[in-house]
Amino acid sequence: MTLNGHDAHARVRIVALYHFTRFSDCLALQEPLAQLCRAEGVKGTLLLAAEGINGTIAGSDAAIDRVLGHIRALPGCAELTFKESRAETLPFHRMKVRIKREIVTMGEPDIDPLADAGHYVAPEDWNALIDAPGTILIDTRNDYEVAIGSFAGAIDPQTRTFRDFPAWFRAHRDELLGDAPPKVAMFCTGGIRCEKATAFLKSEGVDEVYHLQGGILKYLETVRPEESRWEGECFVFDQRVSVVHGLEPGTCELCHACRMPVRPEDRASPLYQAGVSCPACHAARTDEQRAAYAERERQTRLAAARGQAHVGATHSRARGD
Repeated sequence: MTLNGHDAHARVRIVALYHFTRFSDCLALQEPLAQLCRAEGVKGTLLLAAEGINGTIAGSDAAIDRVLGHIRALPGCAELTFKESRAETLPFHRMKVRIKREIVTMGEPDIDPLADAGHYVAPEDWNALIDAPGTILIDTRNDYEVAIGSFAGAIDPQTRTFRDFPAWFRAHRDELLGDAPPKVAMFCTGGIRCEKATAFLKSEGVDEVYHLQGGILKYLETVRPEESRWEGECFVFDQRVSVVHGLEPGTCELCHACRMPVRPEDRASPLYQAGVSCPACHAARTDEQRAAYAERERQTRLAAARGQAHVGATHSRARGD
């Protein structure tokens, strides 16, 4: 029996979630949520902000159910949805519940996805939208994510972080939209960035804005490969690094020096050394830095041989940074 392309009997359940709502006192919510996660042995990261909750957690079925129940009891979270997959081992070493200004950082304080986001498009309807003449398709993810996969024909803003997206759009608005604003379709990994990006475009006066419900992950889970418009792999914010159709693990690894995904062809480069450097970062690192990375990699391997987790080996980003 499989679940999302993984063994349904695998011990660890991984849940990615986000929900826009209004929290008036995040500090009051933080510690009870953190205490429950610790008591249940759940690991991962959850972000709380006045605009809602975002994160990825992993643990046993029963533990995840209890944490999800707690989150759904928070103000406005009763309709919380999530995406899940399975793993044989925990993909995170710690549990963090953090308070942030935004659950996904755009840097536009007046944007409110609850009040005025774009239109959801279900994965099974996505192909028809992006195939339609005149639809502009924009990938709202960061450059290192787009580098390993995207939808065919999508525009790559080449942004380093999501907070760069508003400036990119404003700089290229005229060439993107022309005289008669077309339909704009946007997507991201799990849905949170493109939902916020549609609210931003609507604040900029663009009315026909659409976003992929559940993000790329839901599309890869739902749409059959032979009908897919997706090309390559999808970067994910945990130790799986990338996934493909059916949410099966991809071929990418993570460079522990720069935290960029490393494809098989990159690992064939003479500039690649596991845990030390990759073609993307080799020139930007000194010999002293590479020596330090090599020692860290050695300690990580020794810890793994002893069956222990080396905390210094944790290099995951918060989802959507």
